[in-house]
Amino acid sequence: MSTPEAKTGEPIHVESEDHLADLVAEHDVVLVDYHADWCGPCKMLEPTVEELAAETDAVVLKVDIDELQDLARSEGVRSVPTLQFYEGGERAERVIGVQDKADLAAIVERLSS
Repeated sequence: MSTPEAKTGEPIHVESEDHLADLVAEHDVVLVDYHADWCGPCKMLEPTVEELAAETDAVVLKVDIDELQDLARSEGVRSVPTLQFYEGGERAERVIGVQDKADLAAIVERLSS
């Protein structure tokens, strides 16, 4: 199943657990940003996540943990922001909290090579 939102240069809002699974399976490198509207650090990280979507080969997905509580729970997300990286459909790396853009870009670069 190919999706027109494949690489838009903007984060893709995940709508369900199946949607997340499909997107992770379809793309080589995926960054999933687990966030919440009430989370101050998430708001601080948002511009960085948007820049990574525009500037790297990673497909960036946004998961609102309040909308998709079961998904966040099943993925073991206990605090936000949590950034989960996937490579070739498999979990590759996870970082928690506000991160430096260069550090996140370096992870994407490493997973892309």
